[in-house]
Amino acid sequence: MNVLSLFDGMSCGRIALKKLGVNVDNYYSSEVDKFAIKVADTNHPEDTINRLGDVRFVDATKLPQIDLLIGGSPCTSFSFAGKRNGMSTVDDIEIHTLEHYLELKEQGFEFDGQSYLFWEYMRLIHETKPKYFLLENVKMTKHWQDILSKAIGVEPIEIISSKFVPQARRRLYWTNIPNIQQPEQRVYDINDYIDGEGFATACGTDRIFKKKQVFNTLTATYYKGIRGSGRPAVSIREGFLDDDREAHRMLSPHECERLQGVPDGYTDVASKSQAYKMLGNGWTVDVVEHIFRNMEL
Repeated sequence: MNVLSLFDGMSCGRIALKKLGVNVDNYYSSEVDKFAIKVADTNHPEDTINRLGDVRFVDATKLPQIDLLIGGSPCTSFSFAGKRNGMSTVDDIEIHTLEHYLELKEQGFEFDGQSYLFWEYMRLIHETKPKYFLLENVKMTKHWQDILSKAIGVEPIEIISSKFVPQARRRLYWTNIPNIQQPEQRVYDINDYIDGEGFATACGTDRIFKKKQVFNTLTATYYKGIRGSGRPAVSIREGFLDDDREAHRMLSPHECERLQGVPDGYTDVASKSQAYKMLGNGWTVDVVEHIFRNMEL
């Protein structure tokens, strides 16, 4: 199988394929973040020769037949936490079709944000004609969801990561892999994802969380904390201070890895801030593994 992964990040799709035992002949990837590339190279050195750089300059004519095209195009302009201006130029010209995007690109228009790069994903679908494709993105307004669905030709399935891990991460997945169903609820204990006996001791109990409790969605800006609060956006209550105020600590990178279904230590070659960023941007491995299971290989 030949795979082309766009916006590859730290290669979460590659982890899922390895977990399934899929025989990958070539895993081509497009990514520009040097820290994410370093993590991917460290964990998947066999793929280093197939790094393609910026998605805007990927030349499909230099690739073999692609069997699986995957990617999670940038979500900032779609997210309810952002401006929600979707795919547009800096002059507020909305882009609704691939043809329109290619015309604007040819004419040298400047695009707002990065969510417009969805159209590079669409360009490469048309140019590579893969047997299977998978696109991931955030929950967004119906206006933009409909535009993406019309362009790619399928409606998305929404899957929440808490079906597999204790993280309330809702994402949309557009794919032509057949018969994708909602996964069954996995039985897990949130405490098994948390580091350290010292933490349990500080809270005065062996089990800190209710088994069915989940964390909020990890974000790429997790390390910055809740704006103005001085507290991380996802945190652990770690006992009380002398004045009865709760003390909070951030999740460790290894805890975040577990919440994304990533092996412990996968991001160790990156700084903590870069690890948090790429984990927040990454896929929940168990979810894409669930989707990939339906491929006929």
